[in-house]
Amino acid sequence: MKRIISYNVNGIRAAMKKGLVDWMNASRPDVMCFQETKANADQVDSAEFEALGYSTYWFSAQKKGYSGVAIFSKETPKHVEYGMGIEKYDLEGRVIRADYNGYSIMSVYMPSGSSGDDRQAFKMGWLADFQKYIDELKESIPNLVICGDYNICHKPIDIHNPTRNGSTSGFLPEEREWVSQFINSGFIDSFRAFNQEPHNYSWWTYRAGARGKNLGWRIDYHMVSNSLEDKMKRAAILPEAKHSDHCPVLLELNF
Repeated sequence: MKRIISYNVNGIRAAMKKGLVDWMNASRPDVMCFQETKANADQVDSAEFEALGYSTYWFSAQKKGYSGVAIFSKETPKHVEYGMGIEKYDLEGRVIRADYNGYSIMSVYMPSGSSGDDRQAFKMGWLADFQKYIDELKESIPNLVICGDYNICHKPIDIHNPTRNGSTSGFLPEEREWVSQFINSGFIDSFRAFNQEPHNYSWWTYRAGARGKNLGWRIDYHMVSNSLEDKMKRAAILPEAKHSDHCPVLLELNF
């Protein structure tokens, strides 16, 4: 069984101060995909993670304290790919991929468009380019698990107030349509394959006590290639982990 956890930690150093290492020791993922690490590898005491049996692979943004992704793995990957080969995205540290025997796992931090029109345009460009990148990648690596913060709620069930948020970045019709067509291109939203219940969220604003009231958004996903459907055993959201404004999401695959 392969236990994969994806977690936007909103700063890995801050999360470590809130008990992240102990939490990982208790939850025992085989592969941990981080987003928004906001750190370079040399700014973090990786020895704490290595003591738990992980090899650590980092892809940080050029800008200090911004963005960044990482994969921590108990099994040594055959290959680790840093970035997607498009400079304007790779400078922001948004994609890292670990290749194993017969499948690959990606940690992806998709752009947010919430800071204004320029970043929303950047996000829409990213979505088109990412789809093209994945379409090409699937020709050589058909079995993909794409973990991360997609910064989009797919359906009304995935957001606490769909009507009021209908014109908000992260729930715009064109963003939601992109998720639909991404799934249609050959992927499974693993959480929804197991759970069709409402009120399951992975991010809450820090404002107005939103998390205590469970007024959240489900923007963190494990998208799994259709070819791996029979390997999926369990998917869950883990809201009791509180090291970030996001919570971790879990996927178990039986290889």
